Formats: sequence, structure tokens, C-alpha cells
Amino acid sequence: MSQLLRGLGAFYGLALGDALGMPTQSLSREQILQRFGAIRTLEDAGPDQPIAANMPGGSITDDTEQAILVGRLLVQGKGRIAPATLARTLIEWEAVMQAKGSQDLLGPSTKRAIEMILAGHSVEEAGRYGTTNGAAMRITPVGIAANVAVPEDFILAVVQACQVTHNTSLGIASAAAVAAVVSAGINGAALSEALPLGIQIARQAETHGHWVAGASIAARLEWASTLTVDRDKERFARMLYELVGTSVASQESVVVCFALARQVALGQLQAFEALCMAASLGGDTDTIAAILGAMLGACLGLDVWPAALIDQVQQVNQLDLQPLVKELLALR
Repeated sequence: MSQLLRGLGAFYGLALGDALGMPTQSLSREQILQRFGAIRTLEDAGPDQPIAANMPGGSITDDTEQAILVGRLLVQGKGRIAPATLARTLIEWEAVMQAKGSQDLLGPSTKRAIEMILAGHSVEEAGRYGTTNGAAMRITPVGIAANVAVPEDFILAVVQACQVTHNTSLGIASAAAVAAVVSAGINGAALSEALPLGIQIARQAETHGHWVAGASIAARLEWASTLTVDRDKERFARMLYELVGTSVASQESVVVCFALARQVALGQLQAFEALCMAASLGGDTDTIAAILGAMLGACLGLDVWPAALIDQVQQVNQLDLQPLVKELLALR
């Protein structure tokens, strides 16, 4: 399988997961079961969706849009992102989206960092409280553009993409884990090989950024690899929701992504089935499904995703990711 198909699998997997989780984001598991039963395809958001009211099925959210933003900055910077440039671009992007009527676009860590920058704080200082999953949700382009086979350079690229908003051990380690799986997939690694590498890179990356109290990402990812479906998928999903957690905290949502990906690697879940399970869990479903889709798509390729649903995401959002993916691969 070519690197292009793996790169497209990653970026379109991110967009598909984002769109699958769009109508369920910020809802409880019980609310999702009442409204949808379970997510099995791209659904419209209802009028009472708290963040994406009335958005049509297949619509992407800030997860994909910010990943595209990071990808374009990587291309412009020939593989490097100046933190100040990322800060300015995020501020400009939010202003444009708010002018269109969108709200609640930025997660708590990113919003706080931007407010600090606007108040005159340094870029390095602004990200010192960022522990949530915002960096991990937009890190996929770094995984496509940077080669995890050179770990020191790879982690530096991750740090540059995280620093302005998530300059913490938790924020950087969680993003590094996701990017490493994507990068390993681009290199041709099987999912069963890429996931342990993600844990290894997370362990190395958590020495970067400001230390913050909280469970180690690498340790929780190792623990998540011991969880199993064990012939009861509903029980497994409930365990992820109640025991691991599905909030914006990186120790919860990113760990859930690895737990689901592990079940795909073991053959307990199909890739699209796992993506639908992620979108049905409750909590930060669009981000969880987006991150999972990126990791699975990088390792399994574009053809793992239903072509009709990819077409729908492309049409609804006027989205053509192939030129960007080619440019990111050229940086590699």
C-alpha cells in the first residue's frame, strides 16, 4: 500500500470520525442512546445539539479544520511551525468562524492560551496550563509529515505544534502518542506495531513541557492495552465511558482512542465499527472518533473507510484533502 493511500486514510479517517461524532458531541451516553440508538452512519445534528445545532450529516467540526490549519502551516514552514505563527493563525481562524456565527470552537486549553497571548503573555508561557486533547486532535499532519524513525526530530516537531496551547507533559505526550501511530502507519507498520511505538514515544515526550500533576499518558496507554471486548461490545463501551472517561482530558479521551484501536488490532472490532462505537460513547465524541480515525486510517489505508461516506464528507464540506496530504508527504 502506498504512503499516499495511508496518508489519505489518516486525514479522511480523521474527517470521517469527526463527522460521525458531530451530532453526538457533548451528549451523555444515555442521551445518544435515546436519540440515535447507536451511530452507524453520518447523522444530522438535531435542533437541540448543544454545539452543532442543525448541522447536516457529514459536517466536520473544529477538529478537522484545525488539523488542516496545522497541515498548511507545516507546508508553509517546510516542516516546521513557529509557535507564534500558530497562535496568530488560531486567533484569526476563530475570528473568521465567529463572524460566520459559530461558537465554542476552541477547547479550554487553547482558549486560555489565546487569551493569555492577547493579554501580552509570551507564547512559551501561554501553553503551560494546556492538558486537554486539543493538541492531539490536530496533530495528524505532523504524523504525516515527520518520520518517527528519527525520534528526537519527530518529538521536536510535535513540541513545536503543541507549545503555544499545550506546553505541558500531558498535552505533549498525548499528541506525540497519536502522531507516532500515524507516522508509523505511513511507514507501513501494522496497527499492532504502531500502537506500542506510540506508547514508547509518549514516554519519551512526557519529559517536555511544563510538568503538571496527572496520571502519566504512557502508563495509562499501557493499561488501556490490557482492556478487552471479551465478546461483550456493549460492556466494553460502557467500561470506556465509565472507567476510562470520555471528557476533553487527554488522559481520558486519548486513552479511549488507543483502547479502541487495540481491539481493532486484535480483530475484536472492525475499523469502521470502532469508529461508530467512538461516536456513540458520549462526551467528546467528535474528537475521540477523529483521533481514532486518523490512527486507524494511517495503518489500514483509505480503503478501510466506506467510500460512500467519504464521498458524503467531501461533498458536504467541499473538502479535497489529497493536495495537502501530498504536500505533507513531500516534507517527509
